[in-house]
Amino acid sequence: MSETAILKIQQLDFQWQTQDPFLFCVHHEDFYPKGNKELGPAESLSGRIIGSDFTVKDGWRMYHGSKVPGFPVHPHRGFETVTIVQKGLVDHSDSLGATGRFGNGDVQWMTAGKGVQHAEMFPLLNENKENPFELFQIWLNLPRRSKMVEAHYKMLWNENIPIHRQQDENGKTTEIRIIAGEYNDIKAAEPNPDSWAADPENHVAIWNIQMEANAELTLPAAFQGINRSLYFFEGYSIAIEGKEIRVSRGIDLDPEKEVVIKNGNQDSRLLLLQGRPINEEVVQHGPFVMNSAEEIQQTMMEYQRTQFGGWPWPSSEHVHPQNTGRFARYADGTEELK
Repeated sequence: MSETAILKIQQLDFQWQTQDPFLFCVHHEDFYPKGNKELGPAESLSGRIIGSDFTVKDGWRMYHGSKVPGFPVHPHRGFETVTIVQKGLVDHSDSLGATGRFGNGDVQWMTAGKGVQHAEMFPLLNENKENPFELFQIWLNLPRRSKMVEAHYKMLWNENIPIHRQQDENGKTTEIRIIAGEYNDIKAAEPNPDSWAADPENHVAIWNIQMEANAELTLPAAFQGINRSLYFFEGYSIAIEGKEIRVSRGIDLDPEKEVVIKNGNQDSRLLLLQGRPINEEVVQHGPFVMNSAEEIQQTMMEYQRTQFGGWPWPSSEHVHPQNTGRFARYADGTEELK
């Protein structure tokens, strides 16, 4: 156990550095304009590098999309994505035949396992007003024994995500959305069955925390050997152990210490990631995460040969009609409507 609860502080950029068992977290926030009939931005795309537009221009990016912002079809193997959509919508399609539209607080948990192709497009449905968008995508590693499991995804719908709300002694409110793990005996929904998070002994936690100005929150101590990181991405400042920490910082914490977070004079938002490390070699090549260079080579050869089942959709940037609501249709044909 360290003398201080703060082990490391780092500046946050577009892609956040994480600790094992996580691979990284990306925070996408875009202030999209009004949409057009094709569900893309009703503004000129001139001056953008279409197909690789990651530079913020006029407050938004197209990413790899050509008409609709987002990420056209691409493969994954060997890890999981946890996609938290705070604002806006995502149209998901994959090589298993599964599809859906989710967002405005929903979370998709996808185990890529032995291989899947999917597309994640950001349709701009509002033609008469702006389309604000915010998404976190967390890559959670899989242990060697689970890297070749069947691909699988499930939805954690906003209405069903458990929330812990508390007021401190000064009446200031903190809200914790529990996407994985538990807080104060409030448990998240079960993760995917082959996930590292499925074993409670791994103490995986993903918490989205919102603190009112001047609120105070106590994070209980976790367990020895756990990695715990706190990402302060919106607000002005917080204090931990009397140390002022400005916004856009990641803080690695000693898991065996109780931590009191005192918020500054603006509302703040933070993300907590925690889990027991897998402690295996990680070799990543783009969208593939394995344990050795040989396995990466095998993966690339297999993908070239099989395309992980091919692509059953009419477009690599498949989106649903404008009037489609939130839904999920899984590979076995079952459907959820929200």
